[in-house]
Amino acid sequence: MESDSGKSVSPWLASVEMPQTKPLEKNIETDVGIVGAGISGLTTAYLLAREGKKVVVIDDGAIGDGETGRTTAHIVNALDDRYYVLERMHGQKGARLAAESHTEAINKVEEIVRAEKIDCEFERVDGYLFEPPGGDPKNIEREYHATRRAGIFVELVDKAPAPFETGRALKFPEQAQFHPLKYLRALALQIEKRGGAIFTKTRAENIEGGEPGKISTNGGKTISAKAIVVATNTPVNDRVIIHSKQTPYRTYVVAFAIPENSVPTILLWDNDMPYHYVRTQVVRNGSREETLLIVGGEDHKTGQHDEGSAPFGRLEHWTRERYPIAGEVRYRWSGQVMEPVDKLGYIGRNPMDEKNVYVITGDSGNGMTHGTIGGILITDLIMGRQNPWETLYDPKRKTHSIKSLKEYVRENADVAAQYADFLMRGEVASVDEIKPGFGAVLRRGTHLIAAARDEKGKVHERSAICPHLGCVVRWNHVEKTWDCPCHGSRYDLTGKVLNGPSLGDLAEVK
Repeated sequence: MESDSGKSVSPWLASVEMPQTKPLEKNIETDVGIVGAGISGLTTAYLLAREGKKVVVIDDGAIGDGETGRTTAHIVNALDDRYYVLERMHGQKGARLAAESHTEAINKVEEIVRAEKIDCEFERVDGYLFEPPGGDPKNIEREYHATRRAGIFVELVDKAPAPFETGRALKFPEQAQFHPLKYLRALALQIEKRGGAIFTKTRAENIEGGEPGKISTNGGKTISAKAIVVATNTPVNDRVIIHSKQTPYRTYVVAFAIPENSVPTILLWDNDMPYHYVRTQVVRNGSREETLLIVGGEDHKTGQHDEGSAPFGRLEHWTRERYPIAGEVRYRWSGQVMEPVDKLGYIGRNPMDEKNVYVITGDSGNGMTHGTIGGILITDLIMGRQNPWETLYDPKRKTHSIKSLKEYVRENADVAAQYADFLMRGEVASVDEIKPGFGAVLRRGTHLIAAARDEKGKVHERSAICPHLGCVVRWNHVEKTWDCPCHGSRYDLTGKVLNGPSLGDLAEVK
């Protein structure tokens, strides 16, 4: 039976109090200015501070309350995009470098946890990939051989240690998991201890490279920096180039209460479309301790499906069929991942920009390791060191393979189709059709209006045109937000920007 219970927040955000920070209140000069206080931004800031660099981090929200707070925190070199796919797009050398970088990311997280004595429940665990019923069992063998060629030791086993029949599975030893917000909190404290500064509720409204680079903020203050790193989920300083090379997807997660030690502590992934991923986590709130079964999946392109809570229902149904022990739903939430056209992140100097402006984006569903790779690689670039992964993750790289070129054309044709929304008649004829807690796009003359009614019944109207590149936003019933299907910008019920690449709110209706 599917329930409608559970807090609409992740257990990470619900169980951790982050360090107290303030908005930027004066102009400041620094070595490196970093936009984004998630895993990639704080890892970069921490590693640079460890090198003796003075760093300043800003975020328009609180520390970790963006996509890092919505992860399921699988720390893996078993990537969401299979190694036989990476071989096709980047060659065997590229696949090997991808494996090497993600393996090093796991090791780096462990090294930092040990060096700073971080209590974040970090532990090494085995991961298992299996083919769903009706799938092609040859996929597991193909991935086995490709992964071995990439330099990762994996094993073919008859069954994953799950309470249901998985069939033949691929075992990835030495993966990891942790509590991402406890880890982030410790990084923030170490950054400040090493002379860095973190300012929240501070939005970057303009970013310019040069000597020095400048970040102009919503409070009218400026950060002058020798280098600038844009470490947001998707870059807020780029209008077109990066955004035409990656696509935003929504992903959904449900966390169930389960008895202690009732499920093996492993990471589990199937090869379904859309796929599913599973882990356990002991959450401690004061003296209270509870074991959670965390199940994610049901991904779809941002803004292009409006099914309300249906993805959560499907996840719950999938879980209860396979885990009869799953109890009450404690948490449920969704997040946004950026899927690059050739399946690897964009980390390095921002294309067609000054050489001291860097970006980290394109997590491809592996945000914890991609964010850590970003911190390692950007630190090497700023410090003037060579890094073997630089070319692989270069944001300027071409999409060489026929496969990635076809994907590039398909995704951008899909984006272009969004502009046809200008011709539609609207989802509703008037605001009278909109219930409290819901929103819809309506046409008023030549204008498309994003109209939402809050829980008290008040109607809020804004232009439905995303200020980034003019796409039409869609109402997200799960998050109660306006989402742009083209490049992933998100706005709250009143039209205030929550996620880039847009730097501005939805326009007022005139």
